Formats: sequence, C-alpha cells, structure tokens
Amino acid sequence: MKSVTVIGASLAGLYAARALRAQGYDGRLTIVGEEAHPPYDRPPLSKDFLTAPSGEGSSAAEDAEDRLALTDAEELTALDADWLLGTRATGLDLRHRAVRLDTGRTLTTDGLVLATGAAPLRLPGPAPAGSYTLRTLDDARALRAELTRGPVRVVVIGGGFLGAEAASSCAALGHRVTVVEAAPVPLARQLGAEIAQLCATLHADHGVTLLTGTRVRALRTAGDRATADDEATAADRVTAVELTDGRLLPADVVLTAIGVRPHTDWLDGSGLPLGDGIRCDAGCATPVPEIVAAGDVAEVAGVRAEHWTSATEQAATAVHNLLAGRTVRTHRALPYFWSDQYGVRIQFAGHRAPGDTPRIIEGSPDDRSFLARYERAGRPTAVLAVNRPRPFQRHRRELARAGVPASAG
Repeated sequence: MKSVTVIGASLAGLYAARALRAQGYDGRLTIVGEEAHPPYDRPPLSKDFLTAPSGEGSSAAEDAEDRLALTDAEELTALDADWLLGTRATGLDLRHRAVRLDTGRTLTTDGLVLATGAAPLRLPGPAPAGSYTLRTLDDARALRAELTRGPVRVVVIGGGFLGAEAASSCAALGHRVTVVEAAPVPLARQLGAEIAQLCATLHADHGVTLLTGTRVRALRTAGDRATADDEATAADRVTAVELTDGRLLPADVVLTAIGVRPHTDWLDGSGLPLGDGIRCDAGCATPVPEIVAAGDVAEVAGVRAEHWTSATEQAATAVHNLLAGRTVRTHRALPYFWSDQYGVRIQFAGHRAPGDTPRIIEGSPDDRSFLARYERAGRPTAVLAVNRPRPFQRHRRELARAGVPASAG
C-alpha cells in the first residue's frame, strides 16, 4: 500500500494517522479536514473553553485555545503527512478509489480511512442571530463571545450531556438559564429513568430551570412584531422560544443541542453501505477492500458510538485491518463516557439495556456522590459514578475483565 488518505482531521483522524505510523506504514499519507484548525479536543468546548474570557488579546482566551490542541508542531512533522485543512470531501469514486474535494482536486489513493465525524442537528427553518449549535471551535468562539458580554437569558434546547454541560457553563457565568427537554427525564435512554432523574436534580441545585416533556415549536424574533425600517437590524435577532405547549420563554441566546447526525452526505450514491453512519464490521472495515471507518461516523457491527474513547480505540483497530487487508482484529472495548456538569463528574461504562436494574452500592444521591451498578439476571452490565472517580475505575476494570453481556436495546 503506497498511499493512504484519511478523510477527517479531528480526533479519530489524528489517531488513525498516529496508528498508521506506529504500525509501520511509511508510505504517502494525506489528511483532509473540513475545518481550518489542526486537530483539537471537542469535549472542553462546552466546559472550560466556554467560560474562558473572550476577546482578542485575552491571555485566558488564548490559553483556553492552546489547551484544546491534540498535537503540536513536532508531532505534525514526525507524522510526515500532507495536511489539507479547510478542505471538504464532496464525493467518492469507489472504482478508482478517488476522493473529490471542494477545491476541484481529486485524490486517488490505495487505502482510505473515513473519519468525518458528525454534524449537529438543527431546528427546522432559518437560524436567527443569537441562536447557536456547539460542535466546532468556531461555534464555541461565537457562543462564548455572546456569553461573556454580560448577563443574558439563555435557553438550551436539549437536556443531553452537551446541553447539560453548556447549561452548567452558562450558569457559572451568571446567566439565567432554562433547559428544554422533549423526554420526561433527560438522559433516560443512556442511564435509565431512575438514575437519570437523580442526575437531573443537578440543574435545580444550581438555579437552572428544567422543563421536560415539551418541544420547541419555533424561535421568535423581534421581526415578528417589527414594522419600522429602523428595527431591521434587530428584526432577525432571537427574542423568545415558543414551546409546543404554548409557553413562550424569553431568550437573548439560544443553544440547540438535540443531537448529531453522522456526516455521510458526501457519500450518497457512492456505493458504500450507509445506515446510521458508514456500516462496518466489528473490525471497522467496510465491505469495500481497503476502506475503513472510525469515530462518530462509523456504525460498527450495528452500533454507532459518539464518545471520545470509542473514536481513539476504533481508529487503531481500523488501521490495523486496513494494513492487513482484511479483518484480523475486532473492536471489543467496553463503552465508556464521562460528563462534567456543575462541578460534578458523571462517568459511565458498560452495556446498559432497558430492564437492567441499577443498585446504588456506594455513597448517596443526597450528597451528589454515589456509585451505581446495573445488573441483568444477577450479572453486572454497567457502572455509573457521580463524583466517585477512584471506585469507578476499579469497577470499570472488573467489568472489562468479566466481559459484560452486550446491550439488548
């Protein structure tokens, strides 16, 4: 294999490039990234980065960006790769193993690693000024600039991990925050209703209003009532969030955090199997020889995982099989994710299925510090910790050694 191209220059793409060189590949390596930035860490965007002071010349802002970097100039040189940043892949010709780019260029390659990640879901209709999603560094810069100008009314649409983390950051900055969640309990799908309800109390603990069981009908703007020409500038600015139950929430800033979709649009019509992402076997290999996938875009053996550790581990597995020319290694790592909210760390590992019974085995929810183990037919399937990092790691290792049963849901 003389040439390998990695499409996607974020976490999974960088780890794939590292794995290629670590596993002995010394051929031509090209990395294509839609964003102009070198690889950076996304999880801090909703946490420390969002609360860092904004504005040019701010040393705190510059330090916050520096801490996001996943690599440095020395490693970039050592990887000996051709980085095409600010460049988007627009199509794939499987027969000739050729990737079309938005620059008009076509890359022909022997091997291909697809690591294009995911894009945020958006509300229908135009996005008025003051409304944001939070996926990229540029998204976070723009939102942070709004939040560091002074107290505002913030509505976060979506009570999942990203929404909860952003709400926590907004509350820490002194803003009045409301979280709108369509489900009766946020995070019930991931954690189960009982444990999710315990985690949801963190919002009220910190003065954040949580509204559940309702959806957003529309974002309202000043233009809904503007009549004079001199109001044109403010007409497209969000002023309120209208809910399906009729309530109207005043808002100066709105963050939509309702999930993501795998970034596969550019592969439509290519012939690669697509479902909830790029369909791969348990080794991250597609049915097309010499094409593998990793990270948020990969549906591995029917499962697509949107977590940091999955992206790094899948990249190494995918590259191993790419260089071998067939699937000789499978991705069997125990699912793991974490979230930092309101000064509390929530950690989860395992395969929880609907019907699994959670049992609190350490600490107390009243103290916002506890460890819960999920069980199925008397066997542990997953573990969750709230502010209990050390015992969590012990139970996580035990689950990995035991080989917990896969989720049924």
